[in-house]
Amino acid sequence: MGLRAAPLSRLICKPTFVTVRAMSDWWRGAVVYQIYPRSFCDSNGDGVGDLKGVIDKLDHVASLGCDAIWLSPFFTSPMKDYGYDVADYRGVDPLFGSEAEADALIAKAHALGLKVIIDQVWSHSSDQHAWFAESRASRDNAKADWYVWADAKPDGSPPNNWQAMFGGCAWTWDARRRQYFLHNFLPEQPDLNVRNPAVQDALLDVARFWLERGVDGFRLDVVNFFTHDAQLRDNPPITTLKRAPPRPHQFQRHLYDRTQPETLDFIARLRALLDQFGAMAVGEIEDEEPLKVQRDYTDGPDRLQTAYSFFLLRQRAMTPAVIKDAMAQWEGARGWPSWSLSNHDVIRFPTRLADGDPQRTKLMMALLLALRGTAFIYQGDELGLPHADITFERLRDPEAIAFWPSGIGRDGARTPMPWSHAENMAGFTAATDAWLPLDPRHRALAVDTQGADSMLAFTRRAIALRRASPALREGEFVALDAPEPVLAFERRTEEERILCLFNLGPEPVKRPLAGGTVRLDIGDAELLTGAASLGGYSGLLIET
Repeated sequence: MGLRAAPLSRLICKPTFVTVRAMSDWWRGAVVYQIYPRSFCDSNGDGVGDLKGVIDKLDHVASLGCDAIWLSPFFTSPMKDYGYDVADYRGVDPLFGSEAEADALIAKAHALGLKVIIDQVWSHSSDQHAWFAESRASRDNAKADWYVWADAKPDGSPPNNWQAMFGGCAWTWDARRRQYFLHNFLPEQPDLNVRNPAVQDALLDVARFWLERGVDGFRLDVVNFFTHDAQLRDNPPITTLKRAPPRPHQFQRHLYDRTQPETLDFIARLRALLDQFGAMAVGEIEDEEPLKVQRDYTDGPDRLQTAYSFFLLRQRAMTPAVIKDAMAQWEGARGWPSWSLSNHDVIRFPTRLADGDPQRTKLMMALLLALRGTAFIYQGDELGLPHADITFERLRDPEAIAFWPSGIGRDGARTPMPWSHAENMAGFTAATDAWLPLDPRHRALAVDTQGADSMLAFTRRAIALRRASPALREGEFVALDAPEPVLAFERRTEEERILCLFNLGPEPVKRPLAGGTVRLDIGDAELLTGAASLGGYSGLLIET
């Protein structure tokens, strides 16, 4: 069976995407670079990355050709979950720097042509937040209903069977209020009652504060966790389990503790504010039907501009079916997807999807940048960093500690960024150690070691192609019929067509193909007369 450059008889689905792009829609097809400030660059030698360190290294991000940065939380926090437990949504934690440095970071990013997206953690706060201190003080104060409180059952047990993501019951008893409070993660992360209009107003005020300081958008942490079932009904069990999963919350279908329709009402209010500033928001979706929820949360002008889920982030093998299934869910959609292969919560994709092989790593990066949607790259992916090995004694991640040794946790994705192979701690810090150890394998992949044939050079070429190609940036996605393990699709606008061929298997294949111009080759792949030759784990992007 051969391949042709987009013959209509070979289409699996007919394209129905709109490719018109408003001037303010810079995020459509953009490449966004995620920075985890703790581990990016330490400017003051305390072993922890900071905002000044980010400022010092922003030129590196700009040199990749990225359109924007996403900053993980840098707000005031007791750091029980390393910044995802916010004690002051407007304050900069002294560990990371000052408000002036936050302003300087935004200014420098803009000077380099980079938009700035910052994390907003609104499903929950820290238990050290002033709002929670007031809420737990009594049942009749002004903020009594700002968090999710519920009475005990007659026998003193929790209100329902909901389980926390980090293990254990999702309810903790508070002796002062003599009620339980909800926490979908740690007990130190009580859930905000986003159903409450006053809470919504307060969160929108936070958003306005940062928009007025110049940020261009928000990444909304676990956005579909914002509201809960008002009746606090029990989640039903999963009846198809063949053996016990490693985590208690995996026993349940999460019908009532997340993805409630009321969340969309709040999103509509947020979208109206964003539109006033020409800003955007990308939502993080954690759900049993991630692609459906991802689409629902972006479906229309009163929803989020874009959203991503863990669908690709948790894949352990990349197959043509995975990509085709994901893209088929967006056929005819009004919304816009985002995709990523790594972030601070999952095993890095060079380990998870490429078994540490440099060529397969390049192939996965090229695939990500060829998909229709906004692409998110996590710091270090451009270097091909494998997931770091962390001993139990050095673990910091509360999730990893709770479930050790059944999982390797998130710390391996959060280790220091290597900048210079010959320097102490690979140039991350002047200290002799850091908050997490440097993986010895990462030193050899430091930025200053990456030459002309490196992962870094390849990433720059792939991003440059995406930026220069209207078809790759915002064109239609058309799946083509091809025998596995070959993934074939076309990206197209009226002016341009790019045929994307990826051999996701180890054996070489050759496919009949009309001519074209190779725009990017990955591994042992070439365009011959009348055919495409694809070595194992190789690919071609061809302008036809």
